[in-house]
Amino acid sequence: MRDHVIDRAGLRGDCAQCFGLCCVALPFAASADFAIGKEAGTPCPNLRGDHRCGIHARLRQEGFTGCTVYDCFGAGQKVSQVTFGGQDWRGGSREHARLMFDVFPVVRQLHELLWYLTEALTLPAARPVHADLRRALDRTERLTRRAPEELAALDVDAHRQEVNVLLLRTSELVRAGARGRGKNRRGADLIGARLKGSDLRGATLRGACLIAADLTGADLRGADLIGADLRDADLTDADLTGAFFLTQPQLNAARGSAGTRLPASLTRPVHWAAEL
Repeated sequence: MRDHVIDRAGLRGDCAQCFGLCCVALPFAASADFAIGKEAGTPCPNLRGDHRCGIHARLRQEGFTGCTVYDCFGAGQKVSQVTFGGQDWRGGSREHARLMFDVFPVVRQLHELLWYLTEALTLPAARPVHADLRRALDRTERLTRRAPEELAALDVDAHRQEVNVLLLRTSELVRAGARGRGKNRRGADLIGARLKGSDLRGATLRGACLIAADLTGADLRGADLIGADLRDADLTDADLTGAFFLTQPQLNAARGSAGTRLPASLTRPVHWAAEL
């Protein structure tokens, strides 16, 4: 397996190597997360000529919380520097720009899958499926390097479903060894749920809606958190040690504290300290 695939550092956004694609390609609506709305393919008015955000240091204060929780998993620099060979969307034709904007969300989904697959390969309990995971990882990486036209036409949902079979099996293997294996809360509606101090060790919370849930002091060790909506969830003093398939965007959308214990692969959000 190629080293650049295994290195998870390459699966984090590097804005310095990107043409501000998330600020142009993606739409957003005026809401609690965004002070204004814009259509897909339209540059955000805060985007400068050098592809950097003009209010980056003040995004939360200016009403753009949604920007601070977003991460492209490294898709921005891949599309900018590899797929399109460093050719800026501003300098090409309208068709060139439109194709770049169509490709970006596809590669973003593929890079998110690379994040999960790479993590799965670090889990000893998933060793029975490591060979299959490596093959899926290699195939997904090869897909990210296809020509722009091929990427735009790719059925990424079908590929995601194939990979998800392996991720589900990985989850079963990992949680089977978790002490006090938790309940199946896959896709559960837990909006505003009072789960303070709950024992959620080894639980599956795949796709669960935990918006504004109180998870203060909860034990989430060994829990599967893939796709869980943690917006405004309170993770103060919660223990997420060994929680898997958790991403930086999920953490960025939540609230926490210095006492929140995190997996080693993730970073404590800067705004958590500001909320104390």
